[in-house]
Amino acid sequence: MNILAIESSCDETSAAVITNGEIRSNVVSTQLIHTQYGGVVPELASRAHQQHILPVVDKALNDAKVTKKDLDAIAFTKGPGLLGALLVGTSFAKSMALGLDLPLIDVNHMQAHVLAHFISDPKPAFPFLCLTVSGGHTQIVKVISPAEMEIIGETKDDAVGEAFDKTAKLLDLPYPGGPLIDKYAKEGNPLAYSFPLPEMSGFDFSFSGIKTSFMYFLQKQVRANPNFITENLKDICASIQFTLVNILLKKLKKAARETGIREIAIAGGVSANSGLRTTLLELGETLGWKVYIPEFEYCTDNAAMIAMAAHYKFLNEDFCDQTVSPAARMEF
Repeated sequence: MNILAIESSCDETSAAVITNGEIRSNVVSTQLIHTQYGGVVPELASRAHQQHILPVVDKALNDAKVTKKDLDAIAFTKGPGLLGALLVGTSFAKSMALGLDLPLIDVNHMQAHVLAHFISDPKPAFPFLCLTVSGGHTQIVKVISPAEMEIIGETKDDAVGEAFDKTAKLLDLPYPGGPLIDKYAKEGNPLAYSFPLPEMSGFDFSFSGIKTSFMYFLQKQVRANPNFITENLKDICASIQFTLVNILLKKLKKAARETGIREIAIAGGVSANSGLRTTLLELGETLGWKVYIPEFEYCTDNAAMIAMAAHYKFLNEDFCDQTVSPAARMEF
């Protein structure tokens, strides 16, 4: 069973081949053009996808030593994501499936992030909780099976990935700023500065307040010392990262306690953050959790996770037809 999977939800053009549940190839082309604009420009992203998708798919097939005739299905990211970017991947997948007379599999991008944990060992046991954190989403997902997932907590405003990038921008760090905050935080004091934690009911999150608080903090300090950011960059990064990670894990700890689930995972682009990974492992040891963290290449957007989600949908014969359309917003 060979499935070709395509991911094009944002600014990564990716293709992967999965054979009987084993990833054979995973090719990712990153769009560097957005760096000069300080964020992803949707129109430029869709144009870049059009340029990259054919060579990326060709390389994925070659790396897997699989030909078009060997394929049993074509999978693609239906959403959520940038509509123009999704349209490129969806149209390519539909055309290729039609030309080869193969079934189509549409995949929810966020569910695929969760299922990235089944690409390699160790794999979590069901049920487990997955903290799914990215530039566009922050969710606590109760995973009952590959086909049954329930969001039990989510952000009510901004995603944590956006909070990382926006605070980095306030520090005049280039895009994407989240990884740079992580880099400088490793050499700083996380307790140098404190920021207020939001109060949200249940397992939900809020990050708009922390961004505003951080902006006012910087404005006050820079008025007193114009060189404040330059002189204290590492401590500032360590402190804001400590706060954001604390917000995430406080809710995750509450969800684990109230559900009684001790199998805990993280997924999404922000799961590559070293502060989050380290703190979660330490918390897991303290509370007796089994913690699962994906390999770095499967944290950010990639087609291998789309392929893994498609593998389970293929087994359930969960296909879509040629009338399928991409969805910028998509129910979990």
